[in-house]
Amino acid sequence: MLREYTDQRVLYYTTRDPERLRQVRNATSQLESDLWSAVTPSAAQRDNISALILSGMNDTINSEGYTQASWINRVPVAAWILLLSIAFFCNVLVGYRAEGKPSVLLLVLPIAIAISFFLIADIDSPRSGVIRVAPLNLESLADSLRPHYANRTN
Repeated sequence: MLREYTDQRVLYYTTRDPERLRQVRNATSQLESDLWSAVTPSAAQRDNISALILSGMNDTINSEGYTQASWINRVPVAAWILLLSIAFFCNVLVGYRAEGKPSVLLLVLPIAIAISFFLIADIDSPRSGVIRVAPLNLESLADSLRPHYANRTN
């Protein structure tokens, strides 16, 4: 179940299709319930190993929640307004002081700001955009679980 859960988490970060994403969320929720059901009987034993198992399961599910929250939280509108205001006034000041300077130099700041805004906006939308961050840590974990799973089924 842990291997399947890890595979579902990898799919969550690599899927762009909204319908497939809904299916992945449902499968993840079901697997979380199944994982808790699998470790709950060990809670009755009240020994150190049971405590470690429950703590590990809790950490696994909490990390999923924290990561999902970071994907949902976006740069606030007030921060965008502040960034745009600063960019506007910086460009005005550069233009004001640029009398007699080559006009090509006036393009450096607006282009740098535009590229910065593009990168911030692109990183702020992880499912769509040019920059795609692969869940390498989850893929590595999934790959490390596969040989152990294959050995158990043989």
